[in-house]
Amino acid sequence: MSEREARIDRLLLGEEIAGFLYREAELLDQRRYQEWLGLLADDIRYWMPMRRNVKFGEDDREFTRADSDINWFDEGKETLTRRVKQIETGIHWAEEPHSRLSHLVTNVQVHSAEPSLAAPREVSVSCRFLIYRNRVETETDILVGKREDSLRREEAGWLLARRRIILDQNVLLSKNLTFFI
Repeated sequence: MSEREARIDRLLLGEEIAGFLYREAELLDQRRYQEWLGLLADDIRYWMPMRRNVKFGEDDREFTRADSDINWFDEGKETLTRRVKQIETGIHWAEEPHSRLSHLVTNVQVHSAEPSLAAPREVSVSCRFLIYRNRVETETDILVGKREDSLRREEAGWLLARRRIILDQNVLLSKNLTFFI
Protein backbone atom coordinates (compact mmCIF):
# COMPACT_ATOMS: atom_id res chain seq x y z
CA MET A 1 0.00 0.00 0.00
CA SER A 2 1.35 3.40 -0.93
CA GLU A 3 1.60 6.27 1.51
CA ARG A 4 -1.10 8.07 -0.45
CA GLU A 5 -3.48 5.11 -0.11
CA ALA A 6 -2.78 4.93 3.63
CA ARG A 7 -3.55 8.66 3.98
CA ILE A 8 -6.79 8.22 2.04
CA ASP A 9 -7.77 5.27 4.28
CA ARG A 10 -7.05 7.39 7.38
CA LEU A 11 -9.06 10.29 5.98
CA LEU A 12 -12.04 8.10 5.09
CA LEU A 13 -11.99 6.36 8.47
CA GLY A 14 -11.78 9.70 10.30
CA GLU A 15 -14.78 10.98 8.37
CA GLU A 16 -16.75 7.80 9.11
CA ILE A 17 -15.96 7.96 12.83
CA ALA A 18 -16.73 11.67 13.06
CA GLY A 19 -20.07 10.93 11.40
CA PHE A 20 -20.79 8.28 14.02
CA LEU A 21 -20.00 10.72 16.86
CA TYR A 22 -22.10 13.51 15.31
CA ARG A 23 -25.03 11.11 14.86
CA GLU A 24 -24.72 10.01 18.48
CA ALA A 25 -24.75 13.66 19.61
CA GLU A 26 -27.87 14.35 17.55
CA LEU A 27 -29.68 11.32 19.01
CA LEU A 28 -28.93 12.54 22.54
CA ASP A 29 -30.00 16.12 21.74
CA GLN A 30 -33.27 14.82 20.29
CA ARG A 31 -33.86 12.53 23.29
CA ARG A 32 -33.91 9.47 21.02
CA TYR A 33 -32.43 7.39 23.81
CA GLN A 34 -33.52 3.96 22.56
CA GLU A 35 -31.68 4.57 19.29
CA TRP A 36 -28.69 5.82 21.29
CA LEU A 37 -28.69 2.60 23.31
CA GLY A 38 -28.52 0.78 19.98
CA LEU A 39 -25.13 2.40 19.37
CA LEU A 40 -23.69 0.85 22.55
CA ALA A 41 -21.91 -2.51 22.69
CA ASP A 42 -23.36 -4.96 25.20
CA ASP A 43 -20.05 -4.89 27.11
CA ILE A 44 -19.63 -1.11 27.10
CA ARG A 45 -17.79 0.65 29.88
CA TYR A 46 -18.99 4.22 30.32
CA TRP A 47 -16.62 5.84 32.77
CA MET A 48 -16.13 9.39 34.01
CA PRO A 49 -13.52 9.75 36.75
CA MET A 50 -13.48 12.68 39.15
CA ARG A 51 -10.75 15.26 38.76
CA ARG A 52 -8.69 16.68 41.59
CA ASN A 53 -6.47 19.73 41.91
CA VAL A 54 -2.99 18.36 42.47
CA LYS A 55 0.43 19.84 43.03
CA PHE A 56 3.04 20.02 40.30
CA GLY A 57 4.56 16.59 39.71
CA GLU A 58 1.57 14.70 41.10
CA ASP A 59 -0.27 14.27 37.81
CA ASP A 60 -0.83 10.57 38.46
CA ARG A 61 -3.19 11.57 41.30
CA GLU A 62 -5.26 13.98 39.18
CA PHE A 63 -8.03 11.49 38.35
CA THR A 64 -9.84 8.95 40.46
CA ARG A 65 -9.02 5.38 39.53
CA ALA A 66 -11.34 2.85 37.98
CA ASP A 67 -12.43 -0.01 40.23
CA SER A 68 -10.98 1.49 43.41
CA ASP A 69 -12.17 5.12 43.77
CA ILE A 70 -15.51 6.87 43.51
CA ASN A 71 -16.21 8.13 39.98
CA TRP A 72 -18.93 10.31 38.47
CA PHE A 73 -19.92 7.38 36.26
CA ASP A 74 -18.72 3.82 35.93
CA GLU A 75 -21.52 2.07 34.16
CA GLY A 76 -22.30 -0.75 31.82
CA LYS A 77 -25.12 -1.16 29.34
CA GLU A 78 -27.56 -2.48 31.92
CA THR A 79 -27.19 0.61 34.10
CA LEU A 80 -27.38 2.96 31.12
CA THR A 81 -30.53 1.18 29.94
CA ARG A 82 -32.10 1.59 33.39
CA ARG A 83 -31.25 5.29 33.37
CA VAL A 84 -32.94 5.68 29.98
CA LYS A 85 -36.03 3.81 31.18
CA GLN A 86 -36.20 6.04 34.23
CA ILE A 87 -36.01 9.21 32.12
CA GLU A 88 -38.67 7.86 29.75
CA THR A 89 -41.19 7.29 32.56
CA GLY A 90 -42.02 11.00 32.52
CA ILE A 91 -41.87 11.11 36.30
CA HIS A 92 -38.11 11.58 36.64
CA TRP A 93 -37.89 14.63 38.93
CA ALA A 94 -34.67 15.94 37.38
CA GLU A 95 -35.94 15.59 33.80
CA GLU A 96 -39.47 16.90 34.22
CA PRO A 97 -39.66 19.10 32.31
CA HIS A 98 -37.00 17.82 29.93
CA SER A 99 -33.62 19.46 29.69
CA ARG A 100 -32.78 21.11 26.39
CA LEU A 101 -29.37 19.84 25.33
CA SER A 102 -26.79 20.58 22.68
CA HIS A 103 -23.80 18.30 22.35
CA LEU A 104 -21.01 19.90 20.34
CA VAL A 105 -18.29 17.48 19.25
CA THR A 106 -15.02 18.59 17.73
CA ASN A 107 -11.33 17.70 17.31
CA VAL A 108 -12.13 14.10 16.38
CA GLN A 109 -8.89 12.15 16.09
CA VAL A 110 -8.46 8.49 15.20
CA HIS A 111 -5.42 7.21 17.11
CA SER A 112 -5.34 3.58 16.02
CA ALA A 113 -7.26 1.08 13.94
CA GLU A 114 -7.04 -2.68 14.24
CA PRO A 115 -6.28 -4.68 12.23
CA SER A 116 -5.75 -1.91 9.65
CA LEU A 117 -6.93 1.51 8.49
CA ALA A 118 -8.36 -0.08 5.35
CA ALA A 119 -10.41 -2.75 7.14
CA PRO A 120 -10.81 -1.60 10.75
CA ARG A 121 -12.69 -3.72 13.27
CA GLU A 122 -11.80 -1.62 16.30
CA VAL A 123 -10.64 1.98 16.55
CA SER A 124 -9.33 4.20 19.30
CA VAL A 125 -10.58 7.78 18.96
CA SER A 126 -10.66 10.96 21.00
CA CYS A 127 -12.65 14.15 20.68
CA ARG A 128 -13.45 17.32 22.58
CA PHE A 129 -16.99 18.16 23.63
CA LEU A 130 -19.04 21.04 24.89
CA ILE A 131 -22.48 20.28 26.28
CA TYR A 132 -24.98 23.05 26.87
CA ARG A 133 -28.01 22.26 28.99
CA ASN A 134 -30.90 24.53 29.80
CA ARG A 135 -33.68 23.42 32.06
CA VAL A 136 -36.82 25.05 33.38
CA GLU A 137 -36.33 28.85 33.10
CA THR A 138 -32.93 29.68 34.49
CA GLU A 139 -30.93 26.48 35.02
CA THR A 140 -28.01 26.43 32.62
CA ASP A 141 -25.03 24.09 32.66
CA ILE A 142 -22.00 23.99 30.43
CA LEU A 143 -19.70 20.98 30.52
CA VAL A 144 -16.45 20.91 28.57
CA GLY A 145 -13.94 18.13 28.24
CA LYS A 146 -12.48 15.26 26.30
CA ARG A 147 -13.77 11.79 25.46
CA GLU A 148 -11.57 8.79 24.76
CA ASP A 149 -13.57 6.12 22.97
CA SER A 150 -13.09 2.64 21.61
CA LEU A 151 -15.44 1.76 18.79
CA ARG A 152 -16.02 -1.74 17.49
CA ARG A 153 -17.41 -2.56 14.07
CA GLU A 154 -20.21 -5.11 14.12
CA GLU A 155 -22.56 -6.24 11.33
CA ALA A 156 -24.94 -3.37 12.06
CA GLY A 157 -22.15 -0.80 12.05
CA TRP A 158 -19.98 0.90 14.66
CA LEU A 159 -20.72 0.39 18.35
CA LEU A 160 -19.32 2.31 21.27
CA ALA A 161 -17.41 -0.23 23.38
CA ARG A 162 -15.65 2.04 25.86
CA ARG A 163 -15.86 5.70 26.80
CA ARG A 164 -13.67 7.61 29.22
CA ILE A 165 -15.00 11.09 29.87
CA ILE A 166 -12.60 13.70 31.19
CA LEU A 167 -14.23 16.89 32.37
CA ASP A 168 -12.19 20.07 32.42
CA GLN A 169 -14.06 21.15 35.57
CA ASN A 170 -13.12 19.50 38.83
CA VAL A 171 -16.20 20.83 40.62
CA LEU A 172 -19.56 20.15 39.05
CA LEU A 173 -21.96 23.03 39.46
CA SER A 174 -24.84 21.11 37.87
CA LYS A 175 -27.67 20.07 40.19
CA ASN A 176 -27.59 16.61 38.65
CA LEU A 177 -26.05 14.50 35.88
CA THR A 178 -29.14 12.94 34.39
CA PHE A 179 -27.97 13.45 30.84
CA PHE A 180 -25.44 11.45 28.86
CA ILE A 181 -22.10 12.84 27.75
